[in-house]
Amino acid sequence: MVLTQLRRRGIEDDRVLEAMTAVKRHEFVNEAFQNRAYEDTPLPIELGQTISQPFIVARMTELLQVRPTDKILEIGTGSGYQAAVLSRLAAKVFTIERHFELAKTARARLEASGYTNVIVKHGDGTIGWSEHAPFDKVLITASAPQLPKTLSLQLKEGGRMIFPMGADREQKLMVADKIDGELQIQDKGTVSFVPLIGREGFSDPGADPRQYMSGRSAVR
Repeated sequence: MVLTQLRRRGIEDDRVLEAMTAVKRHEFVNEAFQNRAYEDTPLPIELGQTISQPFIVARMTELLQVRPTDKILEIGTGSGYQAAVLSRLAAKVFTIERHFELAKTARARLEASGYTNVIVKHGDGTIGWSEHAPFDKVLITASAPQLPKTLSLQLKEGGRMIFPMGADREQKLMVADKIDGELQIQDKGTVSFVPLIGREGFSDPGADPRQYMSGRSAVR
């Protein structure tokens, strides 16, 4: 997977490639899809959600430019796979999941696999985790309708936030660097994620989220 789907498609950061090698994706994939665990595609998990495509996990992680001392906030725990990858690179990962059952399952998976520097919370990710702010990096794994205001306030000066943005099936992957208190934003291409639901996200996704295969690079 790392050689044919990641390195050959342009992922160059050796630390990211090592983390993607170390984290066993099959541990985060439902039993019915074990034979497809290392395909370069998102796969269904519980509650109509998905585990992201390996390439998009690697791409977002590389863009995040994680340092070993970083404290990271992830919004949208899902299966726990992205948090596991981040945990191999950062000092600590705080991750929020709005679905209670997904948060419970992800926590159990991460603990069973020895990821002791990941803390999972059930709640509204759009308002962040103020008790542990500010964060060096913020990674959002669902599509926001606009720049996430509260999350940007919880980002440290000099920090970086990555998030999909848009209301359509395909969105723009945005990289935002906090410089002199303002976010400098770059568009890094087209992706496809489920909507970010919450107080500062979408109140109504406009469609059943199960129609989406989230965590996909829309341009292959």
